[in-house]
Amino acid sequence: MNDELGEAPDIAGILIAVIAVAALLIWVERRLLAFWQDRLGPNRVGPLGLMQVVADMIKMFFKEDWIPPFADKPIFVIAPTIVFITALAAFAVIPFAPGVGIIDFNFGLLYFLALSSLSVYSIVLAGYASNNKYSLLGGLRAAAQTVSYEVFMGISIMGVVMLAGTFDLREIVEAQRGGWFIVPQFVGFVIFLIAIVAESRRGPLDLPEAEQELVAGFHTEYSGMKFGMFFVGEYVAIILSSAIIVTLFFGGWLGPWLPPLAWFCLKTGIGVLFFILIRGALPRPRYDQLMAFGWKILLPAGLLNLVITGALALPPG
Repeated sequence: MNDELGEAPDIAGILIAVIAVAALLIWVERRLLAFWQDRLGPNRVGPLGLMQVVADMIKMFFKEDWIPPFADKPIFVIAPTIVFITALAAFAVIPFAPGVGIIDFNFGLLYFLALSSLSVYSIVLAGYASNNKYSLLGGLRAAAQTVSYEVFMGISIMGVVMLAGTFDLREIVEAQRGGWFIVPQFVGFVIFLIAIVAESRRGPLDLPEAEQELVAGFHTEYSGMKFGMFFVGEYVAIILSSAIIVTLFFGGWLGPWLPPLAWFCLKTGIGVLFFILIRGALPRPRYDQLMAFGWKILLPAGLLNLVITGALALPPG
């Protein structure tokens, strides 16, 4: 563990930047989806519609924070905070650049996996506490989907761990100075990408909140700032997912000419745009198709990739 990191300005700066970018992504996603689908997005409030985000935030702050009388009130209130806190806490181990970060663990990758697993508690508790059949079904879907795809996500990155010889994310980036892991671990990258989209419940794998079947799924009964925490937490998860993909497969901050932090932000930004694009480009599968695809295709492919990587990476005899 690197004790030089973890200064108060680093922590405050990173958290403020993440929350600010997550708020801006609300506008970015709506504008990009409108552009790609040949329609108009928010363009009335402020220049280029930028003040639409501010208007939405004001609306959420002052909207009635209603709790259904049939809900389990303590759990109903706690649930939205879990998804927000776990997503922000996971940024603690992301290495943004040399000397830029919060803290280094020699098991940073395991820490990330643990916090990504904890986020499912928020969805399950929200579905249970709402005492609504649509919310409960959304929570159950989230539990099965997240637990299943965690298995494939963990297996997919073991090849990266083998090549780098460590769980420390900063050392994994340094191990890519000779070449990004996207090349030798392309199969692992594809599996990890699909798994992390399912983990973050982003379209087209947003089945726990599929509006055609479940109204709004696990957050059907939420309003005001509680809904806002779910909403912003989703965008924080997008940034986190892009950052961890860049760290594991695209060399993190490594790159020529530009400063290391600029390279990391550029790569992460491209990843965020990709997350937005697939939401507007791909149809949502049926829930049984999603689960069957994971266990019948991703699991064997991940295990095969693991075996081949082990055979090639380990020294003979």
